[in-house]
Amino acid sequence: MPNPSDSAVTDLKRTPLSPFGVLLESPTGDADFRDIAPETLGQWTDEAKVVVLRGFKLLEKEDWVAYCETWGEILQWDFGAVLDLNIQEDPKNYLFARGSVPFHWDGAFAKATPHYFMFQCHEAPEAGGGETVFCDTRLVYQDASAELRQRWDDISITYRTDKLAHYGGKVTRPLVDVHPQSGEKVLRYAEPLPADKFLNPLSVEPEGIPEAEHEAFIEEIRDITHRPEYCYAHGWRSGDILIAENHSLIHGRNAFVGDSSRWLQRIQIL
Repeated sequence: MPNPSDSAVTDLKRTPLSPFGVLLESPTGDADFRDIAPETLGQWTDEAKVVVLRGFKLLEKEDWVAYCETWGEILQWDFGAVLDLNIQEDPKNYLFARGSVPFHWDGAFAKATPHYFMFQCHEAPEAGGGETVFCDTRLVYQDASAELRQRWDDISITYRTDKLAHYGGKVTRPLVDVHPQSGEKVLRYAEPLPADKFLNPLSVEPEGIPEAEHEAFIEEIRDITHRPEYCYAHGWRSGDILIAENHSLIHGRNAFVGDSSRWLQRIQIL
């Protein structure tokens, strides 16, 4: 593995993304992102929430896993460390279909919640669509009224889904959580997946409010978290590397256009 160097940092072109995130571009177009110290990239990701690296070489799977281990422990699944996210002709899970993926956070059904997740884009959609959309829930909570924050603080949610892919089961999580590093309040929320629209449906059962208010609560959270001032939508290019800070964000995916496809690889780091 290359040794990190100061020049790898000073030569980067930095472009702020809106409303959060940063794009870092290499002037050579074929740089090795391992030349940037993991501590530096981690700090930038904690600050910006989303870091996009463009103009860097993608790594072979084994090299990528070895690199991510320098960040910390990798969350392991039954398939291993690397999840290939691509379109399948006969998918058992909505993640591998061409439709949209509603907001969720990584690790809801896992043994531990990842701090970061990292993507490599091997193939971007040719016809468009398939953008990964991130919502910064710190901002959502900060901007909410004191009355609304107090109401949210008292809500927990039970999620249920069949284990048809690498996750599933039943879990109950508080809607409002504390960021383990910054101490800021964040939202931990996954949108429901109705059985008539999604493979592997997900039920969402709020606790702490009357049952008659459940539907209104779900609509309220959907309206707020999808507001453009809280969301960054990443349009993929082949060769993109993206690092996201999972404790603050929820994320989803726009539907693909036509029969276009996409191939990402993902690793989650605790």
